[in-house]
Parts: sequence; C-alpha cells; structure tokens
Amino acid sequence: MIDRKWLPLNALRAFDAVGRRLSFTAGAQSLNVTQSALSRHVSSLEELIGKRLLDRRPQGIVLTEAGAKLLPVVTKSFDRIEKVLNELKSDGVERPRVLKVHMPPTFLQRFGLPMLHEFRGEYPNVAVDVSSTYGNGMPARELDVAIIYDRPKISDAINDLLWMQRSTPVCSPALAERFRDRPLEELLNASELLHIRVEGQPADYHWAQFCRHNDVECVTARGITFDTLALAVQYAERGHGVVLADIDMFADEIAAGRLGVPTSLEYKDGFGYFLSLHPEDLDDPLIALFRHWVITRFAGIDRRPSAGRDEEPAGEPGSRPRGWTAV
Repeated sequence: MIDRKWLPLNALRAFDAVGRRLSFTAGAQSLNVTQSALSRHVSSLEELIGKRLLDRRPQGIVLTEAGAKLLPVVTKSFDRIEKVLNELKSDGVERPRVLKVHMPPTFLQRFGLPMLHEFRGEYPNVAVDVSSTYGNGMPARELDVAIIYDRPKISDAINDLLWMQRSTPVCSPALAERFRDRPLEELLNASELLHIRVEGQPADYHWAQFCRHNDVECVTARGITFDTLALAVQYAERGHGVVLADIDMFADEIAAGRLGVPTSLEYKDGFGYFLSLHPEDLDDPLIALFRHWVITRFAGIDRRPSAGRDEEPAGEPGSRPRGWTAV
C-alpha cells in the first residue's frame, strides 16, 4: 500500500499539469520543465499504481477511467495546499473563494442565469466561475460542482437528481393548429424534424425512440441537428419544424401559447438533470452550501405546466426563483 511518506509529489504534480490541459507541451510549459521529464514522471506514477492514467492517441491525449478518477482529487489537493500557503504568506488575509460551476448550455440559459444571480445576491462574497459545454455527463475539467445532463449511472461521484426529462413534440402554434385533429404522423411526415445532438448516438436518436415507444409511423433520419435544445426550440417556435422538448424546461412557452403542443403523447427517455460533485468535496463548506442551495430550489416543486395555476408550489416558501414555472 502507498503510504503518505512515499507519496510521489513531483509525479502527481506532473500528472496534474498534463491531465488538466490534456497536453504534454502545455503541461511542460506550465511547470517550466521539458516534455521528456514530464513524461517520465507520469510514467513513473502509472508504474506505481499499475494502471494507465493517460491514453496517448494520434488525435491527442485522453484520460483513462483511472486518470479521470485521480485527477480531480490531485487537483483539489494542490488547490487547497496552495490556498492555505498563500493565506499564511499574506498574514492570514483570506483570498476570496472562487466556486467553479458547470451547467449545460440550455439549462444555463433557461434556469442557471437567474439562479446564479439570486445566489450572488444572497452570497455576494462568493465569486463564481461558470463554464458551459455541449454533451452529456461530467465534463473533463477542473470543477467544484456541475449540473449535468445524463442517464442515472453508478459512479464515484455524488449525483443528486434535480428532475427526469419528459418530452413531447412542440412546434409553432400556427403549425399545431394547421394539423389539429389530424394524426400526429401527418404533422411529423410533413414537417422538418429537429434533432438534438446526443454523444455516441445517431442524430435521430430521440425521435426514433419517441416514435417506437408511441407506435408512430415516421421516417426520423432526416432534418436538422442542433447542439442545444434551446436553439432547436427557437427554430421550431418560428414555424420551421417540430422538436421533442422537455415539458418542464419549456413550461412557460407552452403555458403562454408561444409553443404549440400538437399531441398529448409524452416520452421519458431516461435522461435527467443531476447535481454532481466529488465525494471528497462533501466536507467543503462552500460546495456543501451551494449544493444545499440548489437542491432546495428544485425540491417539492409541481412540474405541471403553469397554465391555470396561480398558487405557490409545494416546498419551502420562496424556494422557486422568480419567473420559474416548472423545474
């Protein structure tokens, strides 16, 4: 077993530099050492634990499963050592803490921006560094906490479910009215199908699953694919096609009549939004605060569209940010 008195600190520092940048060149430049020296340190660490941490591929470097597990622990450990040393060096004057948060683009646009504004209003002394990338799952970058779009899965991360996605076809109100009281197949086959990119799946993944699940006859391998649901919904709202949209995510537009809903059919695809963090961060007061703050804003909220409902949702009074009808 590895004892702390034998911890290979130089090798860990080398792995941190390369793993965060996924580049030996950039990692070597950050530490002012040669690439060959950096490579030797990483190789020695891999030999010590008996597992590869990085895969050297023609298109670049990627973290292995072991590397992805080790990197956030190493990075946060060095961050905390650096923070305390700087506090001691500055005679105990604590530097402002920066909370590094990740959110998917559509979530950030729809809910994250007002949520972060409210959080900063309550905790103005906490600086927030926000990142947003496409794709599902945990991004491979240095983070304190992330809201991710993914399926439930077993992992080392702490994943708190915010809500599970349930989708229905939406389009412009005019298009929905034109096909009112007609079979859904007619609308879908006469319209542009709008798709959302899902990592590792064909472009028409969601539409194919929806049609199969609901026994709808439709050729789904056609149309336009977008990186985000928000872009696809904007395109559909202007009368240019039909998209499967999360009912809870776009409840405001549905309730206000800005989006037409031509069918009562729904589809639960197994994807949801999760608040994710590393287990070792549970004892970090700031991360624990943000985790609790987010969860209370999603707990106990009625997710039905808000049309005809003026009452306050269940849960803590004021737990829903202003303007949120369904989360």
